Amino acid sequence: MQNFRFYVPTDIRFGTDRLSELPEALSSIGKRVLLVYGGGSIKKSGLYDKVQQQLVKSGFEVVELSGIEPNPKIQSVRSGVKLIREHQLEVILAIGGGSVIDTAKVIAAGVFYEGDPWDLVVDSSKIKQALPIVDILTLAATGTEMNRNAVISNPDTKEKLGTGGAELLPHVSFLDPTTTFSVSKWQTAAGAADILSHLFEQYFNRTKAVQVQDNIAEALMKVVVDFAPVAFENPDDYGARANLLWASTLALNGLVGNGRSGGWTCHPIEHEFFEDQLEIPMTLQKVGIETTELVDEMSQQAVAHGELNTDGPFVRLDEEAVKSIITSCFEEMALN
Repeated sequence: MQNFRFYVPTDIRFGTDRLSELPEALSSIGKRVLLVYGGGSIKKSGLYDKVQQQLVKSGFEVVELSGIEPNPKIQSVRSGVKLIREHQLEVILAIGGGSVIDTAKVIAAGVFYEGDPWDLVVDSSKIKQALPIVDILTLAATGTEMNRNAVISNPDTKEKLGTGGAELLPHVSFLDPTTTFSVSKWQTAAGAADILSHLFEQYFNRTKAVQVQDNIAEALMKVVVDFAPVAFENPDDYGARANLLWASTLALNGLVGNGRSGGWTCHPIEHEFFEDQLEIPMTLQKVGIETTELVDEMSQQAVAHGELNTDGPFVRLDEEAVKSIITSCFEEMALN
């Protein structure tokens, strides 16, 4: 096991009926709030109204930034930074899944950076300070509610990159399994796949004597395997949703990954497929990629921006190795 530092001071509020604690969680940070959220799902579920009631009743000043997309775009970050500066806001409240919270994180850092926020995505060393973040999570997937990471897309450069820093750790995260009841079957399946991918990429490496981390990873994998099908068939099953939600948080908060090293081999390749999808595609043709020129470009970018050029769990992945992996996805796959 390697040396490591584990410091994750996020205040987790897990369970039902915790929104009455929201004013207290925010008041200790500030009264002027940037409310960040995605589409209309939180309005349809009633969560938006419940949050607004709490904020209005407690005298908060609220400015909204809505419309955050899956695979969030850098333009949303730029808009958020502008709103905070114009209204002199003090804290960000993010309601949604990983895309919304990741956007809030880079906004929080961008407020204290004089250049374009995309610089902070390309080079995380430029992140020096961030506005405090409180979040209300609505999807079990990325683990962003208790880690220092964020992923943002730039359509202009055709890049989807990860960044991070201790400054981006949320101050308070509200995790209510009932807010995930309305998550679609597709999002439930995609979230479970994301949790497993995080665990696999930490679990499969050559670091010795990490039995504690391995056993935690194996337990979390089993939780996903056991409860994802239950949540898929019975969306209102509280036990299934609760276990998936907590597994998502623990999968990427450092418990599994600290003390070990190894390249994250899958995510840099996956980031090259940054367009939004309506299903879980199994071939390149289904995402509109049909030429070897595109595969060449994707392979180059995956190696350039990821950790693929370091020693991975089993083999060293260069451009040719990545190209071979991607090309294999041209073949039609039969699902059992």
